[in-house]
Amino acid sequence: MADAGLFELNAVVAVAAHRNFRRAATELGLSPSALSHAVAGLERRLGVRLFHRTTRSVSLSAAGEQFLARIRPALGEIAEAMADANALRDTPSGVLKINASEGGARQVLEPIVLEFLKRYPDMQVDLVAEGRLIDIVAEGFDAGIRPMESVPQDMIAVPCVPQQRFAVVGAPAYFKRHPKPRVPADLLAHDCIRYRFSNGRIFRWEFEKRGQEIVLDVRGRLTTNAPPLMVQAALAGFGLAYVNDAQLTEPLKQKRLIRVLEDWTPPFPGLSLYYPGHRHVPAGLRALVGLVREVAGRRRQ
Repeated sequence: MADAGLFELNAVVAVAAHRNFRRAATELGLSPSALSHAVAGLERRLGVRLFHRTTRSVSLSAAGEQFLARIRPALGEIAEAMADANALRDTPSGVLKINASEGGARQVLEPIVLEFLKRYPDMQVDLVAEGRLIDIVAEGFDAGIRPMESVPQDMIAVPCVPQQRFAVVGAPAYFKRHPKPRVPADLLAHDCIRYRFSNGRIFRWEFEKRGQEIVLDVRGRLTTNAPPLMVQAALAGFGLAYVNDAQLTEPLKQKRLIRVLEDWTPPFPGLSLYYPGHRHVPAGLRALVGLVREVAGRRRQ
């Protein structure tokens, strides 16, 4: 039997992790058909079926479970050896896969990600921006960028964006038709632009002042899962939006939006880069962490 290559072995590990050929193919940068052919070819040479496949599910066979248990430690050792060798280069190389919220990705793109790529020309970054909070290990990412409060406790977190604030904003045209809210409860009489999470839950607006916390399920005719659309609707005078003020720098400076209830929206911890602490940290990720610490240090000066 011809020896199985690392490509096929890694293909088996990816399919076993995702229980799905399409998601495993995305992680490996392949087409689903190419991945399926690779696994099928290995199964033919081994003479056993590693996976049970149906139109709806993929699961390991008994032989597959045993095979995976034997190869996974060896592949881990190989990956660490390659990472250690890479660390001896003058500059790191390879691909970093980073998952971030859409707003977080915009905030770190220029000061961190693009600066990282300028410093390390042999590195590539695959930056995926999405609303849902995922398990970065299970979905094949090296690191994530999220608000500190959303980082899982078993991860190492490095602050990368300073304290942030949310803001309630409306256009001057809107406030010509409606009085400005003076306390959060006044919002219940306004047309608010609501945000829907990927799990379908509607975001409730949170306020705090002198230890008093208020959470409102505001009313509104427009609901979206995209904060830029909320800002766009507010600029059009449709209603009030409640978004991270990092997205409002220019509209507020140009007075196209007016901020209200500012004394009810105190700052909160900003974004953090996070990654699993139990894994070997590749040279590229170590270099990114170093840059994040450097940028954060400059901001504190």
